[in-house]
Amino acid sequence: VAVQLKLAAELTEPNVDVTWVFYDHEEVDSALNGLGRISRNRPELLEGSFAVLCEPSNARVEGGCNGTMRVSIKLAGVKAHSARPWMGENALHKAAGPLSILANYVPLEVEVDGLTYRESLNAVLLSAGIAANVIPDEAVITVNYRFAPSKSHVEAEAYLRQVFEGYELEVTDFADGARPGLELPEAAAFVQATGTEPFPKYGWTDVARFSALGIPAVNFGPGDPNKAHADDEAVVIDQIYSCENALRNWLTA
Repeated sequence: VAVQLKLAAELTEPNVDVTWVFYDHEEVDSALNGLGRISRNRPELLEGSFAVLCEPSNARVEGGCNGTMRVSIKLAGVKAHSARPWMGENALHKAAGPLSILANYVPLEVEVDGLTYRESLNAVLLSAGIAANVIPDEAVITVNYRFAPSKSHVEAEAYLRQVFEGYELEVTDFADGARPGLELPEAAAFVQATGTEPFPKYGWTDVARFSALGIPAVNFGPGDPNKAHADDEAVVIDQIYSCENALRNWLTA
C-alpha cells in the first residue's frame, strides 16, 4: 500500500493509463471481498489490459495462483456420559482415520505453463464435544486443499472425494486458481522490466479474480510469502524500495 500511495502521488504522467485500486476483506469469505464488490458494482473501474497485484512475493514476479477449497468431514457418534462410554460412540475418536490420511499425504507438484505449483492438503480446524464429561456425538474436521491452477474446483472436489472415500464430505468454500499467463505480451514486458525470475504463487490471490475478468495479472510486492501468518512475519525494508523502483521504471519507461 505504501508503494502504491507514493507512486500514485508522484507519477502524475505515467506512460499508461493507471487505476490504483485499494480494497478491504482480501482474506475472508469470498462474498465479502472488496475487489469482488467493485467488479460487481463498478466493473468499469477495473477495465484494463493488465493488472499488478501487490501481494507479498519477495519483490519478484510470482505468476498465477493455486486454487483453494475448504471442506468439512463430518463424523457421527452417539452421545453418552464419559463415565459410561460403552453406552455411546465417540465421534472424536473416529477423526483418527481422516487425520491419518492427511498425515501421510504426499503433496502433488504440478507443472503449469513452465512453473511448478506445489499443492497442499491440511486439517485446519477440529470441532467436537459439548462438555468435558460427555462423549461427543459429532466431530467435524475442516480441511483446506490448495490445488494447481490447471485444475477446476469441480476436479478438485472429485479428487478430495477420492482421497476421503467412505467419509461424509461437504464443500464449504472454494475459489479457482489462475494460470500464470506469463507468455502474454503485457506480462512478459512486466517481467522483463522488473528483471526478476518468475516463481509460482502457492497461495490463492486476487489475480484469480482478474483472470476471471479476462485481465492478465501477476503478483509483485514486498514481503516473504513463506512467513505469511507466522509469528515472525515481517517486511524487509529494501524490498519496499525495490518494488517502488521497479514499478516506477515500468510506468515511466
